[in-house]
Parts: sequence; structure tokens; C-alpha cells
Amino acid sequence: MNVREPAHQVSPRARHLWLLHSLVGFVLLAGGSFLLARWIGRSEWGWVPEWFAGSWWVLPALVVVISLPLLVAEPFVRYAVHRWELAGDVVYARSGFLTREWVFVPVSRIQTVDKSQGWFERMLRLATLEIRTASHAGSSTVKGLDHQVAAALADELARRAEELRDDAT
Repeated sequence: MNVREPAHQVSPRARHLWLLHSLVGFVLLAGGSFLLARWIGRSEWGWVPEWFAGSWWVLPALVVVISLPLLVAEPFVRYAVHRWELAGDVVYARSGFLTREWVFVPVSRIQTVDKSQGWFERMLRLATLEIRTASHAGSSTVKGLDHQVAAALADELARRAEELRDDAT
């Protein structure tokens, strides 16, 4: 089965958001590996190989060499993949970095629509839209939307869901 691509990309500023998130994780990982390697290299433990005690910098160097390409590639790959669309009475979203996820949420099943912003998102004028149904598997999250687009989409989804519920009664 060939599923077509959703019509709308997330905001181009989402690349900056994902890069900031990656940088924070990278700094914590590289800093932690540096501190750990330094501590192990200075210890007098018998289980630490002698070559490591003299070359403690190998661990943080490996962490940097392995994680830096992922850090650089991730925002661009995620931006190319993350898309969304409100087509008829279905919200269609695609996301992922290492794995891909396609989610179709019927508007008639929507129970709540939440718009949230972390402080990096506020700084970049972005928002995350969380569409919840009674089933966790039927729920969806669209990250990296422009704040105004997310607000308009949340209002439109809430309005359509309400209309469909009123029609059912």
C-alpha cells in the first residue's frame, strides 16, 4: 500500500528547535563522558585497564565522533519527514527520525486538542499540537508548528469535532 504524503510541512524554525534539543543532549552526554572518563582514569581500581588510565580522553572523543554526525543530521531529516494535514474529517500526521510513524485521526474520535509550548518553542514562536482520542493508539502529536498555525488548527479541530458530536445526537 502506498500512502501519500501529508500536504503541510512543519515550520522551518522547527529545525532550530530540534538542533537546540540535540545540542543540549550532546553537551550533557559529552560532558558526562568526559567527567566519567576523567574519574575512572584517576582512580586506583584494579579492574581499569592500564591503557585507559593513561588515555582517558578516548571515551569522550568516541562519544563526540559518534554522536556529532547524528546531531547535525537529525534536524534536517526530521524537517523533511514531519508533515501534517487536515483532510476532510481526518487529521493525518507523519513523523520520525530513525523510524517513521503515520497516524490518521478521525475528527469524530477527537476528545481533546491541546496546544503546548516549551521554553525553546516559545523562544522560536513554535508550538506542539496534541490530538487525543479515547484510544492512545489513535492519538497524535504534531511538533514544530508555527504558533499561529497550531492555534488555528486547534480551534478548527475543536470546532469540527463539536459539530460532528452534535450531528450524532
